Amino acid sequence: MKRLGLLLAPGAGADRNQSALVAIDEAATGAGMAVTRMDFPYRKAGRKAPDRPAVLINAVVEEAAAFCRDAGIGPEDLVLGGRSMGGRMCSLAVAGGLPARGLALISYPLHPPGRPDRLRTDHFSGMDVPCLFVSGTRDAFGTRDELEAATAAISGPVTHRWLEGRDHGLRGADAEVAAVVAAWLKALATRGRRTG
Repeated sequence: MKRLGLLLAPGAGADRNQSALVAIDEAATGAGMAVTRMDFPYRKAGRKAPDRPAVLINAVVEEAAAFCRDAGIGPEDLVLGGRSMGGRMCSLAVAGGLPARGLALISYPLHPPGRPDRLRTDHFSGMDVPCLFVSGTRDAFGTRDELEAATAAISGPVTHRWLEGRDHGLRGADAEVAAVVAAWLKALATRGRRTG
């Protein structure tokens, strides 16, 4: 089984120590994977408002390169993801050409609450790697039907895991989320690498 690396990015209102990310880190590390959690530039600067998407995506690209170098992992063994905005920026980076083995997206923010007309899915057709989506069935940022319909545009294999009755924050579900992600990563590590 090839060792995977996992880069985790936080949601807009949190930092690298977001509880779900810490739980995923511990579960994946316990399964023998290299893991790092990142902060975006605005957080490092002590600001609350996120940077423009281009800055956030560039931060993901830079963190991924540094992580691969420091951990001795090739891009073909790197999984990116995170919570909400962090996962979305990772997915945009991969759709934009950042090499990766897969994407683990927790509470993907499909659209702003109450604005299903403002979908954040234009890049889905550029995602050709295995993708895991872990979401609550009561997430105001996207219903089950909306998300499953939107992810049909992704050419890589898509796995959905739904947490019954949970909202966007998935509060109290860190252990469950971490177990789902770790199991998916283990399965991904045992599958052969894509060759083209």
